[in-house]
Amino acid sequence: MASQQGTVDFLVDQMAGAGTLAARKMFGEYALYCDGKMFALVCDDQLFIKPVAASRAWIGEPRQAQPYPQAKPWYVIPGDQWDDREWLAELARRTAAALPLPAPKKKKPAA
Repeated sequence: MASQQGTVDFLVDQMAGAGTLAARKMFGEYALYCDGKMFALVCDDQLFIKPVAASRAWIGEPRQAQPYPQAKPWYVIPGDQWDDREWLAELARRTAAALPLPAPKKKKPAA
């Protein structure tokens, strides 16, 4: 079941204090970006955070699950924590800060 746009909009709004946030639709689900770094997925209306040491330190003992079949486990953030704007924004900020910038896309040679 695909995630609903309303869920994604709510999460992006809740994390607004983290930096420049964006959501991009991917295969019926969504990737969340903070300052150009993909740090989370919203799949089946569940929030999955990229598993890095900084996010684990902030979460404590996170539950892990696969956001989609054959994926490595990511940290699952329960819905009851979504209402804490400051906590979510700090989680997004810490996770994104721990990730490298994406590699620049190579330009295709002119034909």
